Amino acid sequence: MTLALSLGVIVGYLLFALGIGLVAYRVSETTAEDYYLANRSLGTLVLLFTTFATLLSAFTFFGGPNLAYAAGPEWLVVMGTLDGVLFAVLWYVVGYKQWLIGTRRGYVTLGEMLGDRFGSLGLRALVAGVSLLWLFPYVMLQQMGAGEALVGLTDGAVPYWGGAALITAFMIVYVVLAGMRGVAWTDTIQGLFMLSVVWLAAVWVVSAVGGVGAATGAMIEARPEFGRFGGGTYTPGFIVSSAVTIAFGVTMFPQINQRFFVAKSGETLKRSFALWPVLVLLLFLPAFMLGAWAAGMPVDVPEGANVLPVVLNEYTPAWFAALVIAGAMAAMMSSSDSMLLSGSSYFTRDLYRPVINADASERREAWIARLGVVAFAFSAFVASLFRPGTLIEVGNTAFSGFALLALPVICALYWDQTTRTGMVVGVLVPQLAYLAVVLSAVVDFVPALPRTVAGGWDVALGLMALSAVLTVGVSRLTAPTAEGDASRFAVTSD
Repeated sequence: MTLALSLGVIVGYLLFALGIGLVAYRVSETTAEDYYLANRSLGTLVLLFTTFATLLSAFTFFGGPNLAYAAGPEWLVVMGTLDGVLFAVLWYVVGYKQWLIGTRRGYVTLGEMLGDRFGSLGLRALVAGVSLLWLFPYVMLQQMGAGEALVGLTDGAVPYWGGAALITAFMIVYVVLAGMRGVAWTDTIQGLFMLSVVWLAAVWVVSAVGGVGAATGAMIEARPEFGRFGGGTYTPGFIVSSAVTIAFGVTMFPQINQRFFVAKSGETLKRSFALWPVLVLLLFLPAFMLGAWAAGMPVDVPEGANVLPVVLNEYTPAWFAALVIAGAMAAMMSSSDSMLLSGSSYFTRDLYRPVINADASERREAWIARLGVVAFAFSAFVASLFRPGTLIEVGNTAFSGFALLALPVICALYWDQTTRTGMVVGVLVPQLAYLAVVLSAVVDFVPALPRTVAGGWDVALGLMALSAVLTVGVSRLTAPTAEGDASRFAVTSD
């Protein structure tokens, strides 16, 4: 009966979200711009919460608490404070400028914007290809998180592949039907739902163990190092590397970067990024502290399991534990559906239309995008069955890959003398170097390369610096092409 109740709560929630998608499908237009960007019409509340729900995924709900449980609550400083503030700054630096340019020239994707600025189909395809490459592991991360969540909630009655398959099926159907409008509507509801249930969970669990003081005291008694700042996992190299690569990587995530185009006004965008750090901290505080407090609780967390479902099963009723896991799956689905939608736009706008069928109608493009969603999601599902790393490891791989795009893009947005050759070299060389690092960890015949150096400093930071040096240096040595036009990025703020 408990198993049926838990699964009923989760499936019922997913069906509710699907119903919202059906409503959105009925009011949507058949144009690609409406499917991808909801006709650039989102207001502050919806833009803020669709960005919030899209970004906060299995990495937040399971990876974050797991790391706090293993290494201490300072993960809250890295993600809740440093990244909340740093991403808000980047939202202004990159996002606002992109919105001004996109509104003026009608761009849908980052690759389309850069390709037009530099008159380069090759650069457009390169940016799209790199984005799809690193999007793949992050979609896979959501499927891994869902599989592990249902294993933990049901004590193994639902196998790992079953949870991964469930969220894959729902996100395919949802994205094919709903488009950006439905995704944004559902994200708003799911964001509010996530905030509510995670705070209720924290209050419920803390009350059961005797209050915040008792929970914190038990944590420090079990793990004294959790009461000190710094040391252990949280070296300066780890903290700075994580904060920088995650914040800059998030800015280049297709599902986040594309939201820089959808605000209905500049004021909407400004209000959204001003409120962002507060909203992020409101979610991360209870989620990560539950993971840290669990270190002092009499719970048995099996190796490789997620700590949050274990704690909820121990201290809350089955129906509430299922409700929180439904909230976590809502986060995963919110991320997955947005990733698939953005990924499909990168494929159709930057690869299919310019390379394969330049005369495709918008209606045909929208249906090609839907077919791309199915193929991409199914491929990621198959890959997720092999569990190529922990949630944190898979997430960090994607963050760092996207972070390498950020500084060349900022150069293009703000420095008129950036050249096409400078952009291509600045993007391509660091990406190839980082891909070699990633492959060396999973492919036997590739020589082993370090992911971190000198006490936890991520090599991605050095490659980010290299991307900026190459973009600027090569641009200094090469002339702009006749097809490029810096005036295309010349805008005035409103």
